[in-house]
Amino acid sequence: MKLRRLFAVSAAVLVAAGLSACGNKEPETTFGATEGAYLNVGNLTYQVQISRVLNPKDRTDRSYLIDVPADQLQLAPDEAWFAVFVIGWNSSDTVQPAITDFKIVDTQENVYTPVAIGPSNVFAYRAQDIEPGEQEPLMGTAARNNPSVNGALLLFKVKNSTFDNRPLVLHMHATQGEPTDASVDLDV
Repeated sequence: MKLRRLFAVSAAVLVAAGLSACGNKEPETTFGATEGAYLNVGNLTYQVQISRVLNPKDRTDRSYLIDVPADQLQLAPDEAWFAVFVIGWNSSDTVQPAITDFKIVDTQENVYTPVAIGPSNVFAYRAQDIEPGEQEPLMGTAARNNPSVNGALLLFKVKNSTFDNRPLVLHMHATQGEPTDASVDLDV
């Protein structure tokens, strides 16, 4: 009798485990209502650590503008620097390409793309292949260890009027992998 009950309980546990494994995959998240959400895009997971307006007269903020091309460095009177700091993780077992296509869109459909930043800027986002179990920016780098932002810099030059057209939405597009698109509302 005890053996039969043990067999019945064991069988029930195995069936339940099998059924719970079906569809046990968590749904992919492709939209974040605020920064900090983990977004799946292109077989990677991205997170916006923080976004904010930069003050070129502030010593810390000036370091984020190092190696911006001279023809881009000057702001028009109606423009501001806007920084988005991101981290990308590769939790797969194969090398994955980092996202290269980012843009900010406001409620008036104004679109902004990142300003190119040269190689001397240690905080800049560098789209490169991410090894399995690694992240961009890598641990131990200035971008990853910066306590105030803790991520790689995407630098945008935006019109001041854009801050009246919130939410600003960061769109990410992957050229391979699934899902191909994700977006997040930025805190401004």
